[in-house]
Amino acid sequence: MSIAVEGWRASWGSGSGFGVADFKKLLVWQKAHTLALNVHRVAKRIRKSYDLSLRSQLVRSAFSIPTNIVEGRRQRTDKEFARFLRIALNSGCELEYHLIAGRDTTAISETDSDELIRQTIEVRRMLHGLILKLENPPPKSLTTAGT
Repeated sequence: MSIAVEGWRASWGSGSGFGVADFKKLLVWQKAHTLALNVHRVAKRIRKSYDLSLRSQLVRSAFSIPTNIVEGRRQRTDKEFARFLRIALNSGCELEYHLIAGRDTTAISETDSDELIRQTIEVRRMLHGLILKLENPPPKSLTTAGT
């Protein structure tokens, strides 16, 4: 899980309420953004009227993941950031189900579904790792005067 949290504390310290643009530096946001764009591309191909609600749910749940990372990154504490990451994680679970449903109803090809599910699971693992890191920070090192 180090890819999700690499440089987290080194770059921004323990508080997460710094500049808005720094969310772009988080690898988990980059992967989630790519996933959302890929879901959007696949969902645009869903044209049958009875599948339009599925298309909407796919896009909504996919874009919810990076959106919650962005919102959470702007919070003042790691605890608040972790709360938004859990929402993003839940959206990832929802997206995975919609991808399975889309595949099983043949609204989405098996190839597209399998690839998007793989990406979704990768993002969810990264989110989980970052949440654990935020909720269980490493102990502060103790230094003695004069060393």
